Amino acid sequence: MFELWVPITIAAVVFQTVRTGLQKHLKAELTTSAVTYVRFLFGMPLALLYLASLIWTTGEPVPAISGKFLFLAFLAGVGQIVGTFLLVHLFSFRNFAVGTTYTKTEAVQTALIGLAFFGQTMSAAGFLAVVVSVAGVMTISIAHGQASWRGFLTGWTNRIALWGIVSGTGFAVAAVGARAASLSLGAKGFLMPAAVTLVWVSSMQLAMMTVYMLWRERGQIAAIFRNLRFSFLVGLTGVAGSICWFNAMTLENAAYVRTLGQIELILSLVTSYVVFKERSTRYEIIGMAMIVVGIVILLLFR
Repeated sequence: MFELWVPITIAAVVFQTVRTGLQKHLKAELTTSAVTYVRFLFGMPLALLYLASLIWTTGEPVPAISGKFLFLAFLAGVGQIVGTFLLVHLFSFRNFAVGTTYTKTEAVQTALIGLAFFGQTMSAAGFLAVVVSVAGVMTISIAHGQASWRGFLTGWTNRIALWGIVSGTGFAVAAVGARAASLSLGAKGFLMPAAVTLVWVSSMQLAMMTVYMLWRERGQIAAIFRNLRFSFLVGLTGVAGSICWFNAMTLENAAYVRTLGQIELILSLVTSYVVFKERSTRYEIIGMAMIVVGIVILLLFR
């Protein structure tokens, strides 16, 4: 239960929860694309600084880059952009807690994508943990629909739910791609390959988003710097979370890491209550309990 990837993942969740709250604040001032761009604009230089400090303090050589690594890093970068864009867009339609709920199908999607395309197997208990946690996420969806099995099933056909699911797919692709990219470097340990992967992924994301912003939303770049404090904090908490995510996923199966990451929903509910004065329904609470059960299975029996 106390393997290194566990506290690293919890730290990632904390940083991610703070970053998501900051992004929700920025959404009132910037477009969805600009809020997405902020994460990479300020995060990439910080990721590069992190890698430089790691090289200086450890003296480890930077592993050689292959074509396979670049493809996987690109895949992870695109997946994270899609996931982040749609997550930010969801803020316009759901409260803070439920706005992140639909994306949480990423855990089971990560398991399926990892198995189908990368041969990343899971134990029976591990897969059960993923399923129970995702069932908890689905239960939460009832809170804003019809309180019946019919409502439970048809709730996934509306536009908002589909955006959330696709957002989860983006994050799942990012998770599996990042782990595969890091492991493809063949380096010893986990800090250096995770850091190198983060820098390459962040660089590709920054390049792609910069081209888009200059092409379609040039005026939003000035708006970003008018909101410099919150923009920088999004980049800072974003890269801190990414460092933790990439380290955890280098150490452990990405599906397990993402399943443990479901505790973000619990932090989201607390944040919704304390900061945004939003109340949770009984279905959300039941769903949270199921997520906790899934995480316990994961940590004790996988």
